[in-house]
Amino acid sequence: MTATPPIVLVFAGNDPSGGAGLSADLLTLASLGCHPLPVITAITVQDTAGMEEFVATEADLVSDQARFVLEDMQIAAIKVGVIGSIENLTVIAEIAADYPHIPLILDPVFATGEGDEFAGDDLVSAMRELLLPHTTLLTPNSLEARRLASDDQDEQDGLSVDEAALRIRQFGPEYVLVTGTHEQTPNVSNVLFGQSGRVRVDSWDRLPGSYHGSGCTLASAAAAFIANGLEISQAVRKAQEYTWDTLKQGFRPGMGQWIPNRLYWAQQDAPDAGIDSED
Repeated sequence: MTATPPIVLVFAGNDPSGGAGLSADLLTLASLGCHPLPVITAITVQDTAGMEEFVATEADLVSDQARFVLEDMQIAAIKVGVIGSIENLTVIAEIAADYPHIPLILDPVFATGEGDEFAGDDLVSAMRELLLPHTTLLTPNSLEARRLASDDQDEQDGLSVDEAALRIRQFGPEYVLVTGTHEQTPNVSNVLFGQSGRVRVDSWDRLPGSYHGSGCTLASAAAAFIANGLEISQAVRKAQEYTWDTLKQGFRPGMGQWIPNRLYWAQQDAPDAGIDSED
């Protein structure tokens, strides 16, 4: 018999465009050798240009989806994306507390790339209090990091990436990876923070265009490498390499954003990643 691949439990919303959400998570995890277990937290009506409707799954159903498979299989990692509601967040936090030995990778998705909201201030506040203390790796972009760091909009605008990350770490996550796509810099710098501050900085060539599901891809890739046994810094580096390649090989199937090509390696040789690292 073939050995069982690492199993990753995924909480996320369904995106019928296949660009973000569960589709992005499942494609990424499978591409990197994991067996994903999808738990649907929300149903969306959206395409590559924007979202029309968002309906959260009932919390009891979210709980049952997850707990049935947790009692049946050995889970190597948990990846959390769109949560849907405070009730769902509470359920996920309770599961994380019941399984503290399983690494939890949290992508705090607050809005689509086009600006459609997934989370209000109450959910952001609940995330700080209930879920961040159980989080192994948090992967916000710089805008999400500032929002998690402070409720005050004026204060958010004045926070540096380092200040935001260090504030977030006080809420309990072991590591915070802040991505720099939204910063006005020539290259994209992603910074991993740990207990002692900066752990690593990776600088990437800034690609043209706008992508749907890049954050989902990065967080799921990190979950995959952690599930495969890599330590956090190495998993973060490998996840960035994979994500950059999926963006470089991205495609535009509709009239909106580009979509990362998570199966680029099955179609042609991967390009050299344009990365410089500062460990």
